[in-house]
Amino acid sequence: PAMVFKSEAIVHPDEVKKYISFEECPLSYNPQLMALLWNSLATREVKMLSNAMARGFAIPENCEWVNYVRCHDDIGWAFSDEDIIHGGFDPALHRKFLTQFYTGQVEGSFARGQPFQIDPVTGDGRVSGTTASLAGLEKALYEQDEEEVDLSVGRILLIHGIIVTIGGVPLLYLGDELASENNYDYQDVPEKQGDSRWLHRFAFDWERAKLRNDASTPIGRVYQGLMRLIQIRLQNMAFHRGSTEIINTGNDHVFGFFRNQESQSVLVLGNFTEHDQTLSARHLRQLGLRRTVVDQVAGRIVTAAQEMILEPYQLMVLARNV
Repeated sequence: PAMVFKSEAIVHPDEVKKYISFEECPLSYNPQLMALLWNSLATREVKMLSNAMARGFAIPENCEWVNYVRCHDDIGWAFSDEDIIHGGFDPALHRKFLTQFYTGQVEGSFARGQPFQIDPVTGDGRVSGTTASLAGLEKALYEQDEEEVDLSVGRILLIHGIIVTIGGVPLLYLGDELASENNYDYQDVPEKQGDSRWLHRFAFDWERAKLRNDASTPIGRVYQGLMRLIQIRLQNMAFHRGSTEIINTGNDHVFGFFRNQESQSVLVLGNFTEHDQTLSARHLRQLGLRRTVVDQVAGRIVTAAQEMILEPYQLMVLARNV
């Protein structure tokens, strides 16, 4: 038998690390990363994500973040005003925008979430909903838009790919591996009607689970994609006990970091837009990347003579010379 303490500090992002130490709480939830991933999907920019992680991802030795995309609770915009300003936004307006975006109130939004604890004066609030519905799958299926289905699956796998590879303990919320959509049955239960968090708090769907190996369905594509990401993490020593180095990719739409271990180093790149994005080959070689590398996610050779192209919402894992 054993026990370990995990921190769940609801404080300013810069204060969270004060609760983390091997002697006190060697594990800690990372709400800032979760909120920043959703922010990057909405804005299609990674400046806030890169800046905040470069400043705050490192924690004491023998301690680990618990990184997650969704959990049983709502999404609160757990990043600092300073991070928002660095991204070029007004703090109050930006938090209001994110809540409206993920509740489908912004033109062009792909999300179908519901508000939680909205301040009627400022418009600030939180968001409820499953990963799949917030990432656009529910809307795409309802509208029978195959292109949007593809993009939503890409969003789901991208943000899960980040939490699997960035270092720490990845936490998968039950049902997300099956691309579960919002369940609106709670609205018919009087004691639950006032709490939109029941939108993503429902019993596991065993019938849905039967489709997890059917790659012709979004369920199967998400499940098999997650299994591939977990396999990459298990097989590559760089994802074991190593360090994380956040980098400037030279493209505000592409998040990047190295995972470094004594014998191996990999570069992880993520395109947070629905458009192709390019990276300078010269910049990549300055980072130590070869001209020809293997993308471990796609399982194919990538040659970057002048530039490297990332497809919409593509995650790449590339080996670096060590």
